[in-house]
Amino acid sequence: MSQRRVVYWPTPVEVRVGEDDVPLAIGAVAVEAVREEWLVEDRWWTPRPLSRRYFELVLVDGRCLVIFREPADGDHWFEQRS
Repeated sequence: MSQRRVVYWPTPVEVRVGEDDVPLAIGAVAVEAVREEWLVEDRWWTPRPLSRRYFELVLVDGRCLVIFREPADGDHWFEQRS
């Protein structure tokens, strides 16, 4: 019997957003720039379609992050990669 190994799992992050739902800070670190923003809609043919809004960010401390949230899931944000 083969075991499934989890290779990747998104990490929850605390995000403060502006009126337009664009991230202003990750934790206590301010966002310096939004490099890119995109929407992924997939599995529309299934009972649980996927819709995620992604942001590629540059933080004032020099880090670059990709974060996302599923609009149907409310205010839960996740880091795509560390």
